[in-house]
Amino acid sequence: MSRRTVLTGAAVLLAGAAAGTVGVATHALPGSTRIRGFLGLDGPAGVVPSVPGSVTTRRMRSTARGTSVTVATMVPDGVEPAGLPVLLALHGQGADAQTLVSLGLPEFLTAAVRTGIAPFAIVAVDGGHHYWHRDGSDDPQAMLRDEVPGWLDDAGLGPVQGALGISMGAFGALLWASQAQASAQTAPAAVAVVSPALFRTWDEAHARNAFADEAEWQALEPLRHLDAIDGRTLGVWCGNDDPFLPAARLLATGAGQGRGAAVARYDAGAHTEGYWRRVLPDVLEFTGATLADAPRR
Repeated sequence: MSRRTVLTGAAVLLAGAAAGTVGVATHALPGSTRIRGFLGLDGPAGVVPSVPGSVTTRRMRSTARGTSVTVATMVPDGVEPAGLPVLLALHGQGADAQTLVSLGLPEFLTAAVRTGIAPFAIVAVDGGHHYWHRDGSDDPQAMLRDEVPGWLDDAGLGPVQGALGISMGAFGALLWASQAQASAQTAPAAVAVVSPALFRTWDEAHARNAFADEAEWQALEPLRHLDAIDGRTLGVWCGNDDPFLPAARLLATGAGQGRGAAVARYDAGAHTEGYWRRVLPDVLEFTGATLADAPRR
């Protein structure tokens, strides 16, 4: 091989490597999200704080869902639960209330309060796998609306003041908030959504097999009813490598008839527990401060 051939080949290889690097950095190459994760470009994984967490777990019979569900009540360590305002925590697809406990919510809550946030409780409950909406005789929204408040009252807790939803749970949290506001109940003081699993088109939603038909999706999809979402109480978090990032941006900018979310944060991260743990301190700071400013009901 001539010297010119060798130099030309090296230049081509270097150019290809540079193009590949740019492709990964800009998500232009297929599989770039996975490659970015392997290279650590999607940010560090969050770590559960080394503080005690306090959890009480009960099994309750839900008439609305037609089954028994787990109710996990989390309060800051060392704080009496009596009368504490409640933040609902809604889990994602394939998960349940215990999943959110395992994510570290009890410890993150204690850590948040120890930084000076006014104490509140977090309550997680099993919601099934149909995006927190009615499926036949299984109605998780009716459970949240009609049954959970009584369960909390029996436990000596205060009223539900807001919701935190992760992935599919974000769909449920927004649905719960809009229905509460429309039904003449007091509007939620805070709604925080992390990696919100929302759908811009029917094709996206249909692939999830969670809606009977396009009409049902149209009636339920939060992105189709942005005017029903109070942006002043909304916080949105999503990683830049999350497939739901375009939907999250649409939610954050369009909520409240275009007034936008109170908080919208996007940084390195994917649709992973590592990202969720990393942003939970910020999420709980937002929800805690907002709950503290809300009038007690």
